[in-house]
Amino acid sequence: MDKKIRIIEIKESVFAKNNIDANALRKSLKEKKTFLMNVMSSPGSGKTTLLNALINQLKAKLKIGVMEADIDSDVDARSIMENTGVEAIQLHTGGMCHLDAEMTKQGLDNIETKGLDLIFLENVGNLVCPAEFDTGASMNMTILSVPEGDDKPLKYPLMYQVCNLVVVSKIDTLPVFDFNKKKVEENIHRRNPKAKIMYVSAKTKEGISDLAEYIYQQVRNWQGE
Repeated sequence: MDKKIRIIEIKESVFAKNNIDANALRKSLKEKKTFLMNVMSSPGSGKTTLLNALINQLKAKLKIGVMEADIDSDVDARSIMENTGVEAIQLHTGGMCHLDAEMTKQGLDNIETKGLDLIFLENVGNLVCPAEFDTGASMNMTILSVPEGDDKPLKYPLMYQVCNLVVVSKIDTLPVFDFNKKKVEENIHRRNPKAKIMYVSAKTKEGISDLAEYIYQQVRNWQGE
């Protein structure tokens, strides 16, 4: 007699629990008036360099903290502290290619969130796994560097579906690469019609002030001011 095979949808249950944890974390941060920005991208897009530039623009107006997630090393956290002077902690994921809500909460438990207006969470460099897990962030920002090409939103759809803001970085390299701004905007909006798109160069500082002002306004709106 054949026995009935039990099928357990582990992935669905993991996501369901994570969503509950993420919503609880978001509510807690809202009560503290702390805006958590989840920053995602592929490796080498310039996340940390961009954060250094943004923080130096914003730190006079907002109290900022940073959580850097990597599989190993503390290079990024050291870069943030040395270049901006704000508090940064390094999160080691133990080989995992993403952060989830519980990991994010563990990081927040080790950074003094009271009084912080804005916390940047630099997620693990990866265009697949981080997009699948809600971290409890107030906003998801995806960085797409010019050298990566304008077709990335077509190849990694979920990343662009879950992001609120797409920052096209390294625009100082536009003359060198075959990158079409109109095409990338069409590709992004094909995945997410509501995504805001901004262009920056951390090297020349072009667009940094506009991006910093946009983030500042999002923080103040979140705080109800």
